[in-house]
Amino acid sequence: METEVYEQEVDMQEGQFLTFMIGDQQYGVEIKHVTEIIGIQNITALPDLPPFVKGVINLRGRVIPVVDVRLRFDMEARDYDERTCIIVVNINETSVGLVVDTVAEVLNIPVESIEPPPKVNKKINGNRFIYGLGKVEDEVQILLDTQKLLFEEELEQLTALG
Repeated sequence: METEVYEQEVDMQEGQFLTFMIGDQQYGVEIKHVTEIIGIQNITALPDLPPFVKGVINLRGRVIPVVDVRLRFDMEARDYDERTCIIVVNINETSVGLVVDTVAEVLNIPVESIEPPPKVNKKINGNRFIYGLGKVEDEVQILLDTQKLLFEEELEQLTALG
């Protein structure tokens, strides 16, 4: 019975994406990977981490590594403000906080409305973060693959922090 309830819950989350802003661009992540959304808080910087890893936070006694999505995408850094949020996601069994400019909304995007990302030069990792392009009314949403936001070695390094 419990398995059936869980399967229904997963089915209800299918096609649902939490959207957020980085600059003027809206992105989305599958809601099934989102654990929670919190306001920006004090991030403890640690040495020897890639520049896009801002450090760690203490979330109810759990140490969570924090990645600035803006820096991960090689965008210019900006100061955090009251709209800045941390989206806590599960990446291969590891909780990771994603710093975004602001959270927008939850969108329902049916699988048939999602196109694969355009093909680019394989030597460039330009589309490696993209799950697909969701067509919503007259707009296109860039849907990210949370499981590919970090290379395996990066994830191992962050897993060791928590």
